[in-house]
Amino acid sequence: MAERPQRRSPQALLGRVQRTERITPHLIRVVLGGPGLAGFTAGEYTDHYIKLLFPPAGVTYPEPFDIQRIRAELPRDQWPRMRTYTVRNWDAEAGELTIDVIYHGAEGLAGPWAANARPGDEIRFIGPGGAYAPDPAADWHLLAGDESALPAIAAALEELPPGAPAHVFIEIGDPGEEQELHTPGDASITWLPRDGAPVGKELVRAVTDLDFPAGTVHAFVHGEAGFVKDLRRLLRVDRGVPRERLSISGYWRLGHDEDGWQASKQEWNQQVEREQEPGTPEQPS
Repeated sequence: MAERPQRRSPQALLGRVQRTERITPHLIRVVLGGPGLAGFTAGEYTDHYIKLLFPPAGVTYPEPFDIQRIRAELPRDQWPRMRTYTVRNWDAEAGELTIDVIYHGAEGLAGPWAANARPGDEIRFIGPGGAYAPDPAADWHLLAGDESALPAIAAALEELPPGAPAHVFIEIGDPGEEQELHTPGDASITWLPRDGAPVGKELVRAVTDLDFPAGTVHAFVHGEAGFVKDLRRLLRVDRGVPRERLSISGYWRLGHDEDGWQASKQEWNQQVEREQEPGTPEQPS
């Protein structure tokens, strides 16, 4: 068996809060900077993401901070908890990294942190990862997601080729969560307030009802895992979109925090592929 290539250990960087801004009632923009961002780079993908590190209450780590050493020497309940956020913008000249954080009140980790963040506060993170950017050769683009995918959708819109056709569907909690989006493309942007409806219901309906244009599509579909599964079936099975023309993943799952979802995500994805991938034989249960 060929030896698998070694993966580089993730190196944690230290960001310092420069400023924050309430974009909508439930969306807080946080701009990080400082000398700890030296060496950070992003820009190849529009879905670049970082993982913020939140130490458990009362736990401090030795310096220099080493995530691999922490995982090797400390019990799991003392490891930092990770929360994943899209790089909304990276200004290399200013050395400023922008992320958008959904705020649902006092629950959770990142939301309360963003709501209470003040200039000078510091937070460690690892990244960036990423895999998607709009294909300039595509005949048209489909961008669909909920609030969790909005920063990546907004970043993708800004990188569309001039005049590139795009159909964009964004599901939000209520009309107050709409925000101004900019693009050089020719984008039809549809906001879909839930107003109490189940997550994903309006989004699945809207994409299902779309009269698909002719030509090659490049699709980006992300958000809650349940509706992502439904839209994956629609695109791969019903519409026959080739896998390589589709960036699709569940960013989160109802009833799970990020720790629980990440622990089960690979198995979930494998099961979805067995169920939906054209030509894939059924696996014994």
